[in-house]
Amino acid sequence: MTTTLFRGGRVHTAADPEATALAVTDGVISWIGGEHAVEMAGRPDHVVQLDGALVAPGFVDAHVHSTDAGLALIGLDLSAATTLADCLVRIASAANAVEPGGLVWGHGWDETRWPENRPPTRAEIDAAVGDRPTYLSRVDVHSALVSTTLAAGLPDLALHPDIPPTRGAHHAVRNRAKALLTPERRTQAQTAFLTAAAAAGIVEVHECASGDEPGRADLASLLALDVPISVLGYLASAVADPAEATALLRLTGAVALAGDLSVDGAIGSRTAALTSPYADDPQACGTRYLSDDELTDHLWACAVAGVQPGFHAIGDDGVSAVGRALRRAIDRLGPNGTVKLAGVVPRIEHAEMADAEAIAAFAATGTVASVQPMFDAEWGGDQGMYARRLGADRARPMNPFAALASAGVALALGSDAPVTAARPWQAVQAAVHHHTAGSGLSPRAAFTAHTRGGHRAAGRTDRGVGTIAVGAPAHLAIFAAGELVRPAANPRVARWSTDPRSRVPLLPDLTPGAGLPTTLATLVGGRVAFDTGLLADLTESVG
Repeated sequence: MTTTLFRGGRVHTAADPEATALAVTDGVISWIGGEHAVEMAGRPDHVVQLDGALVAPGFVDAHVHSTDAGLALIGLDLSAATTLADCLVRIASAANAVEPGGLVWGHGWDETRWPENRPPTRAEIDAAVGDRPTYLSRVDVHSALVSTTLAAGLPDLALHPDIPPTRGAHHAVRNRAKALLTPERRTQAQTAFLTAAAAAGIVEVHECASGDEPGRADLASLLALDVPISVLGYLASAVADPAEATALLRLTGAVALAGDLSVDGAIGSRTAALTSPYADDPQACGTRYLSDDELTDHLWACAVAGVQPGFHAIGDDGVSAVGRALRRAIDRLGPNGTVKLAGVVPRIEHAEMADAEAIAAFAATGTVASVQPMFDAEWGGDQGMYARRLGADRARPMNPFAALASAGVALALGSDAPVTAARPWQAVQAAVHHHTAGSGLSPRAAFTAHTRGGHRAAGRTDRGVGTIAVGAPAHLAIFAAGELVRPAANPRVARWSTDPRSRVPLLPDLTPGAGLPTTLATLVGGRVAFDTGLLADLTESVG
């Protein structure tokens, strides 16, 4: 057995809010306490002097797309483009760095932020990239810009030259572009993203893979990597047969048939399914990809097979359809149907337009809501994209984190990278400081949703997993010392208290502008996944 003692820091734990030290033995937390009692940890093999650093549970990002996020990190990221012309300059610059005929892959453009309020045309893209096949996903990854060279590889598709493809057409061009990625570039992208995630204090990601052959191949390459953090594969494949559900997991290495199993699309691309038209396009109500019967069949088959099910749903029509299907699946499962369904921990990704009835269905069935607080930070508010697409009155109730939590729905936070960056402290901050008063979480609830909540979303009920507790796996992140404060008791008000009588574990100050923590080290099961030098320079062996 090997024991490492971490001392001289501040530990985020309910076991002892005043703790300054903890010990890890063979990847498991074996002791927590104060400096005066470190001898109780036994004789350690190594000692790490924390110098006031904060030790906290590592984050779980409950919704990512590793290849796409990595391609944005190592290649063309268009999220900073401020005008259409700026976007085209960035595209041309990236294309010039690619050999003739080579693939140009980019992500992140958002025409709603530009004064022109329109995306580039096909002709403008061609002028920027020449004969290079080009795929440039919109920020929500539900539509894309493509070059004529890429489109020519799909002659059966009637792609409009001035309107980015959505729905099935987008899926086809995306798969065509991914087929042009070399294995080396795919591996480079995946490794870059997972390395960056570890550097952000993330110990696990939930990969949301598409269920078609290209998606399965992408997932297989990801799961085959030797990477520092845990990767769980969520496969977007709908089933109606329990045997098919278990066979898919064996075939692909996925842990669930969930993630981006899409009921609808996204608000920005006007593909999220709505019960009434978009305010800025009265002819559009979005698109439903799965019927109520298909949703119910999937939930039933997964529950019988003991496989975790779930769906992507954003618009009010799509989210409500999931709520109805959950209740129908319970009826179909017969006696103890609620227990059977809750036992496989259904998930809903996004749930941006969840109403009271849908929320009640989630709570009644043990459904976990995997939500992305940075969506509100990026697109919320009366002047944001949501309001432009839907009107301010319909947009304000979106991303109802407080209503979900108050109803008893377990929350897990994620980024949907590359839609937003995998920066967990920013996500926690955004969950607290929601644009709509009363819709945010308390700091403690937001932090828990991004740590323990991710483990719960994966169906784990192991003792203490996602917390700092004796007997729990040592999935830890160590952050540079900063102004650490305890949140006020009122869960609806983002105020802070330094009352020493509080028994709430320490958290950083999340007030906008206060500055967020930086990661010094990340450990997964006690093994080093990321280190800035803290562990190498300050660890001493004890003879």
